[in-house]
Amino acid sequence: MTIKPLADRVVIKAVESEETTKSGIVLPGSAQEKPQMAEVVEVGPGGVVDGKEVKMEVQKKDKVIYSKYAGTEVKIDGVEYVIVRQSDILAIVK
Repeated sequence: MTIKPLADRVVIKAVESEETTKSGIVLPGSAQEKPQMAEVVEVGPGGVVDGKEVKMEVQKKDKVIYSKYAGTEVKIDGVEYVIVRQSDILAIVK
């Protein structure tokens, strides 16, 4: 099954990361806060949204930082995704 976002929406997948504390303890992804960095999986077409022309700035496979409480979480085929508006994406990480 695939997800095709509409308008200015973007489908992202959170990047799992392990973090090591200063004392050397490795924290698995499940013990950390929800990550705010993700990889773009699919991008909507843009167009006119709320009466304004929206040009899509992100592309597939971009690494992005998004707002902490943004988007709608969905689970498809056992994989968790978040669908956000492009305006909820704060930065592209290069």
